[in-house]
Amino acid sequence: MQDNTIILGDCIEVLKKIPNDSIDLIFADPPYNMQLKNALYRPNNTKVDGVDDHWDKFCSFTEYDDFCIAWLAECRRILKETGSIWIIGSYHNIFRVGNIILNLGFWILNDVTWYKTNPMPNFLGTRFTNATETLLWCSKSKNCKKYTFNHKIMKKYNGDKQMTSVWQIGLCIGEERIKGADGKKAHSTQKPEELLKRVLLSSTNKNDLVLDPFFGTGTTGAVAKKLGRRFIGIEREPEYIEIAKKRIDSITELWEESEWVEEEKIKQIKVSFENLIKEKIIKAGDVLYTRRRYNTTAFVLENGTLQYKDTIGSIHKIGAVIQQTPSCNGWKFWYIFRNDKALLIDDLRNEYIRQHYEL
Repeated sequence: MQDNTIILGDCIEVLKKIPNDSIDLIFADPPYNMQLKNALYRPNNTKVDGVDDHWDKFCSFTEYDDFCIAWLAECRRILKETGSIWIIGSYHNIFRVGNIILNLGFWILNDVTWYKTNPMPNFLGTRFTNATETLLWCSKSKNCKKYTFNHKIMKKYNGDKQMTSVWQIGLCIGEERIKGADGKKAHSTQKPEELLKRVLLSSTNKNDLVLDPFFGTGTTGAVAKKLGRRFIGIEREPEYIEIAKKRIDSITELWEESEWVEEEKIKQIKVSFENLIKEKIIKAGDVLYTRRRYNTTAFVLENGTLQYKDTIGSIHKIGAVIQQTPSCNGWKFWYIFRNDKALLIDDLRNEYIRQHYEL
């Protein structure tokens, strides 16, 4: 299987050819089985361009359930132990899908609510305006604990606030909405790139392999390319594939978030304070300062320890002595001045890791 490619075919048959435990993330936007029987009109008698595509029609709930069981079982087989799957749906199908994924052995990590800031009104006035869809984020099983979740990246993306499971994102409209030669929307359920951006940014790392078994016009592939991820798309409609290829091929620049690295991943690479001295990033004799009291200083010694008054010890021990606490994370406690600017020594360490390791 080549990555960064779109495969024409039935998703179940194509999925059967993909090796076990080979995919880092799956994003699935399956048919919703909307069960629409009659055309819908606005108050001015214009017809609503809803979802009446042939690929969304099933003869019965049983047929739809059998279809979902088949493609979801294959997805679970090909998903890595460290991977996860996202499935999006509306009230028409998501409860049936949720039951199936639990029966197959997946484990639900979150149900994320996509709150549409510009939903289509309920023209008949017979129900509430449907302004949400649900994304189920699942690991391969309850025992799979090492799935990717970039908590700190998402906090950074969300203005240094922990991101909640309610995402306020508008429908795909305007220039982002792909149009056909007739000027009408090319795909009835094209998802906004912002939605996929959050999915991939939160649960994949650079160069991870992302699979979309219902590729459509290629939103998953476009976002994957912009974030430096690899992708495989499966789509059975040739006209959608043609649109998706043109869309993805036209992308020439990556988003700045493609270079973001989860802090915890950096911490897994062991670089000691003594290493920074040997590399002359910090030199013996340099003065380190505390954040709250820049007149509280310690001197760097050649062996990677600090001297504070008559006490010698590690960056952690000296920090604890100054604070009069049992312990201290010295990486987050000490600063060094460079070009009249106070820099956290942890930032110097992380920059060294980025320059010397493939992250």
